[in-house]
Amino acid sequence: MSLIQHLINGELVNDSGRSADVYNPSTGQVIHQVPLASRETIQQAIDSAKAAFPSWRNTPAAKRAQVMFRFKQLLEQNEARISQLISEEHGKTLEDAAGELKRGIENVEYACSAPEILKGEYSRNVGPNIDAWSDFQPLGVVAGITPFNFPAMVPLWMYPLAIVCGNCFILKPSERDPSSTLLIAQLLQEAGLPKGVLSVVQGDKGAVDALIEAPEVKALSFVGSTPIAEYIYCEATKRGKRVQALGGAKNHAVLMPDADLDNAVSALMGAAYGSCGERCMAISVAVCVGDQVADALIAKLVPQVKALKIGAGTTCGLDMGPLVTGQARDKVSGYIEEGVSAGAELVVDGRGLSVAGHEEGFFLGGSLFDRVTPEMRIYKEEIFGPVLCVVRVASLEAAMQLINDHEYGNGTCIFTRDGEAARLFCDEIEVGMVGVNVPLPVPVAYHSFGGWKRSLFGDLHAYGPDGVRFYTRRKAITQRWPQRASHEASQFAFPSL
Repeated sequence: MSLIQHLINGELVNDSGRSADVYNPSTGQVIHQVPLASRETIQQAIDSAKAAFPSWRNTPAAKRAQVMFRFKQLLEQNEARISQLISEEHGKTLEDAAGELKRGIENVEYACSAPEILKGEYSRNVGPNIDAWSDFQPLGVVAGITPFNFPAMVPLWMYPLAIVCGNCFILKPSERDPSSTLLIAQLLQEAGLPKGVLSVVQGDKGAVDALIEAPEVKALSFVGSTPIAEYIYCEATKRGKRVQALGGAKNHAVLMPDADLDNAVSALMGAAYGSCGERCMAISVAVCVGDQVADALIAKLVPQVKALKIGAGTTCGLDMGPLVTGQARDKVSGYIEEGVSAGAELVVDGRGLSVAGHEEGFFLGGSLFDRVTPEMRIYKEEIFGPVLCVVRVASLEAAMQLINDHEYGNGTCIFTRDGEAARLFCDEIEVGMVGVNVPLPVPVAYHSFGGWKRSLFGDLHAYGPDGVRFYTRRKAITQRWPQRASHEASQFAFPSL
């Protein structure tokens, strides 16, 4: 059994203290162990970042971008290896893992444009012989805490942009599937990143608290559940840190009577059951406008949900692999039982699935509920599993009210041919990311990702233009070079033109 290590100051290091097991969820077997960083280890990473920062911040942006160009090439060359590691430790299919990596590479491509995105603004002669400009400067040592469900993509949302902006970055990935994250960081070093600019520290809550409490860490990025997002936001901001903390979701898809139902069903199958529903952008609620739409949707969904191809994630051609842990599987099963007890109609029951040759794996089949109502826990809470709930409403206005009343506001979509309905939905829905006939409206890398309400704590979204703003601070400079022959008297009023 191998040991996954920390990467600090360009070297692989280990703690001699606590460790955790890493499972292959397809077999239920422990395949690695990962050290859980002590505060001393966290401080080593911080010290190496502090030492690297002065030189890195003064490295020209074009040279920083050249590192990212080489990094992108290495990621593409190692796609199969990275995807295999993701699938072995997370459970998602190889195809899904490769898709995750490609979306991460998009953010590296955006970081390659550093000379353009870091350009300041300049105004000449704002006053007599006075010029003014703004400069975007790095914060210093920053950190990111990332979730298990996207071990490649979410870290790539964070540190390529932070680093190309001139910061030094400390990454605390999920301890459940750390291997791909560590490999990707090593590839960035191979691309020419100086030692200390990026460190990877494995760990649990102890490592998170150490990063929150360290005065040298100026900003924290987080993606995960809402309770932890809120905790990190509150604890870090009261210490004066800049924070973007992305939390949970309950994403609704609205189906109008004029929707292209066949395309909507295909989209819902992938959005609800892809990656076993372990996505913050997964569609977990289908809101049908009218019983006729709901009946037709259920009739089309049932055979497809029952026909999902499920097995070990490393097997090609599957729709779903296992959930990440046995605890996750049991939690989702508990939600299914809760939904039945609350009176929802369980149309397809995914419990009790056994995969031949992988009987100890953490598998669940797809589940489908009909006649779910807003007071039920399966509607209100994020299940994070392969469960789709169908809610019936009488009108688009009722559907929108349902969504706007929910505590989460991460993503949503509408299926319709009606441009007026789509425009109303986009204008009035209180959700951060909206799709029109697009089930997973995840913004491309040169936009920014983030929800509303209790899906995001902080003012700036992840990656894209908001990411640049998050990892830099603006400095405004006003300068004057008086002419030799001129002399002005002192001015005691507030300066103006």
